[in-house]
Amino acid sequence: MTYFVKNHYHSTLWVPDLEEASAFFARAFGRESKLLGEYFGAGEREIVAGFPRDYATFTPIAEVQLECVDPTRLPIDGVQPREKVAEPRLGGLAWFVEGIEDLWSELRRRNIRGTDMSERIPAGDGPPLDVSSRPIIFTVPEDAGLSYEFCVYVPHRDPRGYPPVPAVSPSDPLGIECCSHHTVLTKQPERAHELLVDVLGGRIIHEGRNDVLATQSTYIALADGVVEVAQPLDEGSPAMEDWLRGAPQDTYSSLTWKVRDLDRVADHLEKSGVGLRAHTDTMIVADPADSLGIPWGFSTALCPGDPRAIQATLAE
Repeated sequence: MTYFVKNHYHSTLWVPDLEEASAFFARAFGRESKLLGEYFGAGEREIVAGFPRDYATFTPIAEVQLECVDPTRLPIDGVQPREKVAEPRLGGLAWFVEGIEDLWSELRRRNIRGTDMSERIPAGDGPPLDVSSRPIIFTVPEDAGLSYEFCVYVPHRDPRGYPPVPAVSPSDPLGIECCSHHTVLTKQPERAHELLVDVLGGRIIHEGRNDVLATQSTYIALADGVVEVAQPLDEGSPAMEDWLRGAPQDTYSSLTWKVRDLDRVADHLEKSGVGLRAHTDTMIVADPADSLGIPWGFSTALCPGDPRAIQATLAE
């Protein structure tokens, strides 16, 4: 393989109000959010001359960056590619890729289309380009399930450095240690597996029923994280309802965080005005109605087969 995924860049949330999203992360996660311009570089430094610097915020939680985007603040060449959203929702996952031109060739070979930031499929053989003329790929959901993003690593795009330094703090009100996994709901798991495993080189580390979500799930280790590809099983379940909102395409539903103490999580969420969708001995799921439309998960254990858990055991 002449390309490889270096690390997770960010998870995208489409939001109607950036200030409201920042207030939520400050209240519920105890995390500060920065506008795109400040995140990429302080002062008056231009990302690209004339390109907006205030359409997104970045919020670091452990090793993950949460990018909130207000589509109404992102015109490209005078056109707004995405419609305004009425309610917040997760959009897609973004990764830094080494050898992105070769990845583009492999996607084309498999008839998986990709677009630029304006959702335009390039006419030539080369990959789509971003506003700074660097390669960038957004997969077409009909082909890949979601609009996954792949881009070239540039130091100013990721002030965490490479590999990212987890933004873990003893004063974290939720006691988050890392992101356990990202959950993608699907009725076509083979489509997600083709991209994440066959194309990107991810490795299946566990398969089984997720009783909390009522899904049949496959966990795929990819770069520095894990993606749960979850097929809803029960009609009327929250996972089925979440998937139906974007059907027949996949839904990037949630992120689950590895935490030290569930009681601490439950107590803080209650104080923050966030209700619970589920609460078991090892897992808490937040009510999306109170948490930017996302059923955030909190677990005291990583999923079986997680390479990070194995490494921690070997180090003991």
